[in-house]
Amino acid sequence: MKEETIVISKFKATCLAVLNRVKQTGQPVLVTRRGEPIAIIEPPPQPERCESWLGMFRSRGTITGDIISPALSSHEWEVLEQE
Repeated sequence: MKEETIVISKFKATCLAVLNRVKQTGQPVLVTRRGEPIAIIEPPPQPERCESWLGMFRSRGTITGDIISPALSSHEWEVLEQE
């Protein structure tokens, strides 16, 4: 696939539009001056993404103590209700 070619004067006049088009289409643009290539405008690399954010800290945590039992005893709960 051949990249689009644009002369530098046209690139200068339409720089933001050319950059947006490169980002949207992913197609590079060759910038020339008097027929000589001087630059290639390419889209940035895609950022790395996690498979899923769910479970991403699964190997970083540790469980200390009892996670099943209530934090307070039933007697302590009754005292809190009377206040």
